[in-house]
Amino acid sequence: MDNKEILNLEKAGKIASQTVKYARNFIKRDMFLLNIAEEIEDKIIQLGGSPAFPINLSINEVAAHSTPAYNDSAKAHGLLKIDIGVHINGYIADTAFSLDLDNLEENKKLINAAEAALLSAVELVKEKKIVKVREIGAVISKTIEKYGLQAVRNLSGHSIEKNEIHAGITIPNYDNAQEKILEKGIYAIEPFVTNGVGTVRDGKPSGIYALTKEGNVRDQFAREVLTYIKENYLTRPFCSRWLYKKFGSRALIALKRIEESGLLHNYPQLIESSGKPVAQAEHTIAITSKDVIILTDIIDSLNIYK
Repeated sequence: MDNKEILNLEKAGKIASQTVKYARNFIKRDMFLLNIAEEIEDKIIQLGGSPAFPINLSINEVAAHSTPAYNDSAKAHGLLKIDIGVHINGYIADTAFSLDLDNLEENKKLINAAEAALLSAVELVKEKKIVKVREIGAVISKTIEKYGLQAVRNLSGHSIEKNEIHAGITIPNYDNAQEKILEKGIYAIEPFVTNGVGTVRDGKPSGIYALTKEGNVRDQFAREVLTYIKENYLTRPFCSRWLYKKFGSRALIALKRIEESGLLHNYPQLIESSGKPVAQAEHTIAITSKDVIILTDIIDSLNIYK
């Protein structure tokens, strides 16, 4: 990574951290999820960044991949995960936190465990600098088990590359026996914690998409929408809500045509297999030849429920 890349990443991380602090202060129970998502996305833009993916607002047993539709009337409640991505010129910082909106001790315990596991993992990487992925997974799961809870084993952290939020390297939330060492690069460490069975299954489509293949479609308006997707999102995730805002209701039909052509991946919601609530915490780090840089604000993760 050269200085320009580091500067872009540091700016993305700073904006993501500022947005987290902003979101923590304004989100309240019974707010419309649509209003929350749009306010967070607008804040990212105000601060000089762009959303790297649609804001994920996942409640209770929905662990991830949930964003409001353009006409969504759902309200915030329960154990709410807020997953935020910011990019500057394609360089991405990814961060997440959880809020207990029902004032339940079990929710607070889950959040504490997720935050503590994240802090333990980040501290391990900073201390050792050369670290195996299994070591990160081990410290995450051991920290979570101290709370009498367990990690979600089929969700994980991930490497990040330019315009690619999930770039191929997996950072487990348990000791998966993989000896791979994290080399120089950008990584999201992302514990998910539950009091359920500790796995997720696919749920209903989320309305979050990513362009996965080259190609075209026959319908003229669908081609216009596809061109817009290619030019504005590249391989980064986007959502039907964004296209509705740009093109109106016709965009939803165009999106269906593009999906039918096999050019898009529609992410399913990820649901804890036993229906139990899930907490999430996440930070992005950069491993360079000289140092480990915490791109998103680790101090904010000290806001753990007492």
